[in-house]
Amino acid sequence: MCFIKKYQGQIKQIYFTNQQKLTVKHIPDNAEVRIVKSNVIQRDEKGEIIKQYEMNIEVYLPIREKPYLGGYKSNKNGLVYHHAFAQTDQKYREHKLKYHRESQTYEYSTKSSKVMRELGTQMEREGIFISKLTDVEVEAQPYFHSNMWEERREEAALYIQRKVRGWRARRITEKLKKQKEEKRREQLEKEEEYRRNEEAKHKREIERRTHPRTKEDFNILYDELELWRTNEIQKIKENTSLSEQERKTLLKQILDKETDLLQTIDRLKIIAAKENKEEKINKFLKQMSDPKKWLRSDGRYTEVHTPFTVRSKELMDIYNGLRLKNLTIDERLDILLNTKWTVKEWDCNLTREIVELIDREADMLNRGRPEASLEGLRQRLCNLFLQFIETPEFNPEAARFQKIPYEILVSTQAYTNSKR
Repeated sequence: MCFIKKYQGQIKQIYFTNQQKLTVKHIPDNAEVRIVKSNVIQRDEKGEIIKQYEMNIEVYLPIREKPYLGGYKSNKNGLVYHHAFAQTDQKYREHKLKYHRESQTYEYSTKSSKVMRELGTQMEREGIFISKLTDVEVEAQPYFHSNMWEERREEAALYIQRKVRGWRARRITEKLKKQKEEKRREQLEKEEEYRRNEEAKHKREIERRTHPRTKEDFNILYDELELWRTNEIQKIKENTSLSEQERKTLLKQILDKETDLLQTIDRLKIIAAKENKEEKINKFLKQMSDPKKWLRSDGRYTEVHTPFTVRSKELMDIYNGLRLKNLTIDERLDILLNTKWTVKEWDCNLTREIVELIDREADMLNRGRPEASLEGLRQRLCNLFLQFIETPEFNPEAARFQKIPYEILVSTQAYTNSKR
């Protein structure tokens, strides 16, 4: 006899009357149980409240151990609760195991190998002799454990670090060497440039003193001459061993030398004025005969010759021909004839005077006069022809280089002539 306690219609506990622990072998086939109800009101046919009643239960003994197919274990009483698959009344079914190798996706095959001959091992013992002529000693490799693996990794890492650091150090060294070499080369270039500039400056200073061309060059010569004279006079005054007559003699020598130097400077002035004048004239003629330049969109210039520039170039060639020296008589006569026909296109006082000088020089050349006697005549002819070139009426390109516009100059001359 056992008692079953329900709670809200569910069986919670079963109490057997003998209070003994029953095993599977001692559980009977039938059992009467008394069900005690609580919190549930049930009445019989007479209307009386039924609190408990008895029930006959058939017990089916298990034929196998219940498989554990899931559930949980209570930490309070240690009971194991199975899930619904084990609690329901199911017939015995054989469930195949699913965790063995055959259920996996790995494909395997069983192969057997047969050696060429039967082998075996036999140790020496009493009564058995085994020959050792064909024996070979084999030394097994030492065991490679984790510490050795870490040491090998550490050694390899250090080796790589050494190589990388060496490579980086070589790169830095090469870069520093290159920078040092470039710096040394730049220093040598600067020193060489400084030396060349100093040499050029020294040559220029010497050239300014031997062949002065500008006003500043002559001022330097005068200053140096004055400094030399002052120093020489100071030396004579400081020398107390000289007599009065010797002092006067030395002062006279200084004066004579100073006079010679001043004359030399004056001759250099004349030469410089002549060279500067020729350079100025050549520059003036070159500027008139140069082609016009227009800036294009691509940054280059387009050069165009106009009729005025062509005319200026022709006049420049004639002027340069008149200034040539050491020509034969026929070559000189050809130049004079070309000049004559050029200026005879206009009739004025200047052109008539140029034609007269050309005829005079041609007559003197035909008479066989030496060139030294013709120097003044040729110089006057060159000056008049240069005046012809500078006149805008004969050379329109010269109007750009006139300080006073040609129209104003012509009107002023006409007004002055009318007054006379």
